[in-house]
Amino acid sequence: MGSLLAKNQIWETCVICEQTKSAGIHLYTSFICTDCESIMIKTDTSDPKYKYYVEKLRKVTKSGIYS
Repeated sequence: MGSLLAKNQIWETCVICEQTKSAGIHLYTSFICTDCESIMIKTDTSDPKYKYYVEKLRKVTKSGIYS
């Protein structure tokens, strides 16, 4: 039964690390994996990586629908 559940998992590409993962959250139309979510939450604003995450999250505000 475990292999049946694994086959039914949905894999999506994380907007932060750009890797395909099965677990994470959706923010608007974007997917953020649990690994990146955990790291971002722990990152201090004075850390140089903070700016990197802010830049990556700018993708989330851009609509994927163009008219």
